[in-house]
Amino acid sequence: MRLFMIVALFLLNLNAGMAAEIETSVGKINVQRVLGGLSEPWGLAFLPDGSFFITERDGRLIYTSADGKVSQISGTPNVQASGQGGLLDVMVPRDFAQSRQIFLSFAKKQGRGAGTALAVATFSQSSLKLTNVQIIFEMSLGSTGGKHFGSRIVEARGGSLFLTIGERGERPAAQNLTRHNGSIIHINKDGSVPAGNPFIGQPQILPEIWSYGHRNPQGAALDLKGDLWVNEHGARGGDEINRIKPGANYGWPIIAYGRHYSGAKIGEGTQKPGMEQPAHFWDPSIAPSGLMIYSGKLWPKWRGSFFTGSLKFDYLSRLDPGAGWSEEAIKSAQTSRVRDVREAPDGSIWFLSVGEGAVFRITPSN
Repeated sequence: MRLFMIVALFLLNLNAGMAAEIETSVGKINVQRVLGGLSEPWGLAFLPDGSFFITERDGRLIYTSADGKVSQISGTPNVQASGQGGLLDVMVPRDFAQSRQIFLSFAKKQGRGAGTALAVATFSQSSLKLTNVQIIFEMSLGSTGGKHFGSRIVEARGGSLFLTIGERGERPAAQNLTRHNGSIIHINKDGSVPAGNPFIGQPQILPEIWSYGHRNPQGAALDLKGDLWVNEHGARGGDEINRIKPGANYGWPIIAYGRHYSGAKIGEGTQKPGMEQPAHFWDPSIAPSGLMIYSGKLWPKWRGSFFTGSLKFDYLSRLDPGAGWSEEAIKSAQTSRVRDVREAPDGSIWFLSVGEGAVFRITPSN
């Protein structure tokens, strides 16, 4: 089965040159398929030599070398691939050339349930396998549902790690600092807790917690100044973009700009003292996933723009924070259920389409 899948991916990759042209605010762009035949692609990450990883939710880690050879990597951790859980994000740290390490987030079996976990492993490009796999974090026990794992990994400028965690469908737990549900955690690469975390030394509060009151953050990125931002799913309306501050409470489920799927009011309204307001929110919900803040390398006019995928309306959203968070929808047949979006080392924009089962690259039109 593994050999069949690799051959199928290779054959699909032979036809990767097909491209579409889209008119945008910076002129025409090309959207080109790089690799097809993917099953529930979730995370995308680049290595220094231009090769890249893609995670598939059922547990496969796909590697494409700089010369285009496609392989499945062995040695990945066991994942609980049910509901929204499975193998989720992948992150290649800046020191990869020296450390050879990568980081994976995934749903880990915990008794009768599952929780978000983070693993580090050594990657061998010659043998195409992971070794020295270690779980450096897993969330507190107690969640049995199959949704809202969060799971985006971001490396801070100093080399520590942020991991987003959804409230796992247990709304009140997002306000409970004795649990990790609905939080963003901050740890070192060995799993230890950095000395500057906001709740260190406070009894009954988990020291990994950096911020809390989140529903399901599925996009996270550093801006050009190094500040952390996330996007997160609301319920019916109220998807948010938030600038993350240490120790801050982002309100879920006490305040929100949406309603429950039943139509009932959420919590106490849209504002409450001591709880953060979103920088931007969508109503109706677009189901945002993946987040990238663009450097401007190929398109200087897009410098500082926020890019996120819409799982609901099948487009790539470009938001301009300097223009009141005005939105440009970049839409084509290829932007079906966009799960992740990344800037490649050359400044091109790549995204994963769940609907197409493919990864695409955006470049300027000649």
